[in-house]
Amino acid sequence: MPMAPLAVDVRRTPSHAAVCALAGDLDIETLAPAREALDLLVSERPPVLVVDLGRVDFCDSSGLNLLLQTRMAATDEGVAFHLAALSGSVRHLLELTGAKAVFAIHETVDAALATDG
Repeated sequence: MPMAPLAVDVRRTPSHAAVCALAGDLDIETLAPAREALDLLVSERPPVLVVDLGRVDFCDSSGLNLLLQTRMAATDEGVAFHLAALSGSVRHLLELTGAKAVFAIHETVDAALATDG
């Protein structure tokens, strides 16, 4: 059975923040479109970049590494980086690996956007 592709949806808010919503499996087989979108967004240097993970069904270590790399790149560019609406599997992975401590995590995209960075 072929892997379900990862859907990537990027939108801008009136305050120029960027929201990147991912849906599907975020793993070694499917993460290329997410990497491309996130790299491009960081390079554009929005004031805030929110990754909406509410519809991610599965995330493996390569997906986690992508999020960690994006967080570091965003920090280097002065972009506030937030994760929002974690699905159960993503939340579990972040808790299991201890990575939860390094991310700014919010219950909803709106809550992430309401922060001042």
